Amino acid sequence: MIPDLTPFVGIIDLAGIGVFALSGALMAVRMRQTLVTASFFALLTGVGGGSVRDLLIGAPVFWVQDGAVAVVCIGMALIVWFTPERWWQGQLLEWADAVGLACYAVFGTAKAMAWGVPVVPALLMGIITGCVGGIIRDVLAGAPSIIMRPEIYVTAAALASSLYLLLLWLGAGTPIAAVTGALAGFALRGAAIRWHLGLPTYDQTHGA
Repeated sequence: MIPDLTPFVGIIDLAGIGVFALSGALMAVRMRQTLVTASFFALLTGVGGGSVRDLLIGAPVFWVQDGAVAVVCIGMALIVWFTPERWWQGQLLEWADAVGLACYAVFGTAKAMAWGVPVVPALLMGIITGCVGGIIRDVLAGAPSIIMRPEIYVTAAALASSLYLLLLWLGAGTPIAAVTGALAGFALRGAAIRWHLGLPTYDQTHGA
């Protein structure tokens, strides 16, 4: 079933962009960078995954076509910059990233299907959409990327996308499928943050 990109799913997309932009701005200010750098981090983190997705599926790059996206990203950087630092302490960056991961994974899958991409590649487009922005942020900051650690991350994006597709196939409406998929992905990523859950790593003794 090919979903309509309803305004509701569009809201999920914008929410994902906003919180990813927030995580990018937080990374920059914690590194004591300038407002310009914080805005740059916010923009690249917010649009990175979606840009790669659009290039892969042959769609116009979304934020080039919609000026509101850049405004949201820069707005998030301004909010972080001009508010007290105590508001942004603790694990807020990780939790903001978790929200963006889940929302963006769902929207990435929905958009890929709307552009005629088959189910399995659409699932992968959702994972790419959800994960690449955070990867770009970490690379720019010179921080160890989350995907290089065993902590559950990509798996949470895969869960969000997969559940969204499953519910669509079962006949659930797009809003129900989108919210349920995003909540499931966020819950899994949140559990990983809270309890440091991770997947088993390769054991060299297996090859001995």
